[in-house]
Amino acid sequence: MRDKYHLYLTNEGHRAVISSLIEQRNRLIFQGKYTDVVDELLVKFTRAKMKKIKVKEV
Repeated sequence: MRDKYHLYLTNEGHRAVISSLIEQRNRLIFQGKYTDVVDELLVKFTRAKMKKIKVKEV
C-alpha cells in the first residue's frame, strides 16, 4: 500500500511547482530521455482540487 501525501500550497506555490515540472520536462526532452513520470505529476497537479483552508497563527 502506498502512503498518501497532502500538499497545501498557495496559488503562487502551485504555479511554481507546475512551472518547475514543465522546465524539468523540457530538460528531459532536450536530453532525449523519457518524460513519463514528469507527465504523470503534471496531470496530477493540474487536475488536483483546490481547497481553501484557514490558517491560524499562534
